[in-house]
Amino acid sequence: DNRELRKRGGGLFGANPLTGSIGVVTVNLPRLGYLCQTEEQFFVELEKLMVLAKNSLEIKRKALENFTLSDLYPYTKFYLSGVFDRDKKYWGNHFSTIGLVGMNEACINFLNADISTIEGKTFAVKVLDFMRDRIMKFQEETGHFYNLEATPAEGVTYRFARSDKNLYPDIKTAGKNEPYYTNSVHLPVNHTDDLFEVLDHQDELQTKFTGGTVVHLFLGEKIDDIEVVKSLVRRIAESYALPYFTLTPTFSICPIHGYLTGEHKYCPYDHSPEELLKYGIEVDI
Repeated sequence: DNRELRKRGGGLFGANPLTGSIGVVTVNLPRLGYLCQTEEQFFVELEKLMVLAKNSLEIKRKALENFTLSDLYPYTKFYLSGVFDRDKKYWGNHFSTIGLVGMNEACINFLNADISTIEGKTFAVKVLDFMRDRIMKFQEETGHFYNLEATPAEGVTYRFARSDKNLYPDIKTAGKNEPYYTNSVHLPVNHTDDLFEVLDHQDELQTKFTGGTVVHLFLGEKIDDIEVVKSLVRRIAESYALPYFTLTPTFSICPIHGYLTGEHKYCPYDHSPEELLKYGIEVDI
């Protein structure tokens, strides 16, 4: 049923066997928030970008299918042969993915309020619902699977922000010395150290995505007792609906001794003068 937005269930990061994504197009939300004056204009322009993303992904899907039929991807052709036997398309079980970046800065530029506010979060939910609705229509129109992803955007957060700053010097971004956009629908960096405040805020937003998404929880301290971690994971899993989360303890890295639990300005272990000199630390011998 192409009226249903499917999820890549099971497996690592929600990936069933013989599926995946043919590609991702990421929407620059902060630029929309800066350029649009009304909510109606915002959603009209967002729809234009999503249609452009759909057209781009349809062209890529057609190219991939032709390349596979022409034996340019022999291993892929072998592994997807079962899909071809069923659908007469090698890539029929793969998704076309549309993602987003910078919901927080979109709210700041458009509403003059960040995503942590009631106004900002309400707007973010509305945007995600709109994108889900359009993606569902794309599925009906094309007969191909589409999903909505919280794009990891490790590089594009900086690239989009830098490009926008060059075009629109007064656009609001994150970062003081170097501009960047906050990932997907996350709270601003260093907004809070309270894990459950993050979870309460993100739960409704994270469940809107049908592709990859994750909430990273930074503990701010080292892990001493694995049973405490198990209890925390169980409590989160039972109390919240968000699909994926990670726990990151505070740790340090020594170039000699590697991973160290907790925060250390200096490595607590002994180092030889030769080791210190190797890493540019002057010592009196």
